[in-house]
Amino acid sequence: MHLYQHMRTVAGAGLSLVVACLSGLAAAQPSLSGIYTCVDGKGRRITADRPIAECMDRTQKQLSSSGLVKREIAPSLTKDERAAAEEKERVAIERKAREAEEKKLDYALLARYPTRAEHDKERMEALSQVEESIKASAKRSAELAEQNKAVKADLEFYKNDPRRAPASLKRRLEENENSVTEQKRVIAEQEAEKKRVNMRFDEELAKLKPFWPQAAPVSTKVLPPPAAARK
Repeated sequence: MHLYQHMRTVAGAGLSLVVACLSGLAAAQPSLSGIYTCVDGKGRRITADRPIAECMDRTQKQLSSSGLVKREIAPSLTKDERAAAEEKERVAIERKAREAEEKKLDYALLARYPTRAEHDKERMEALSQVEESIKASAKRSAELAEQNKAVKADLEFYKNDPRRAPASLKRRLEENENSVTEQKRVIAEQEAEKKRVNMRFDEELAKLKPFWPQAAPVSTKVLPPPAAARK
């Protein structure tokens, strides 16, 4: 009988110990998750064992059980603020992608023109093609001017009565003048093309210059005469 009571006493003590342990763990749980603290909009400092609803619009600090700052929780964003943040991030990503693409193009440009001489050569070739087109149009314009003189000379015969002038002669004059106008348009376009070509090569030159090796400066130091000359 005494043994049975002793066993019941031991069992009860063990159960009490388990309950006490569980209670201790439950009590310690908030400290395991940390302590949250902030100052709300009214200037009150609030402390809790979970994120604080009153401070969702401002930064909160999560502290360890020893009071050290484990991390800071940024304020929750409104719909407009979140949209603005996303737009800012999108712009930043696009800028980085654009910069990466520009670097890629710059390296491709350098591979195409490893020296200033090669870049200058291609500029001259491009301008030469435009000049040839301008020369051809100028030559055609000169021919048309001569034809125009001839047609007008024929029309002089009918100056006293222009109505008697043949329709074919009038048509030739009209076609000639239209052709002159067209050649002027072509020359103007080619002159504009020359400007575009030079602008393009100038822009490339500005990008490429820093990558090209600089020519070594010519030495101006006077060398001593050879030994044979000094004797």
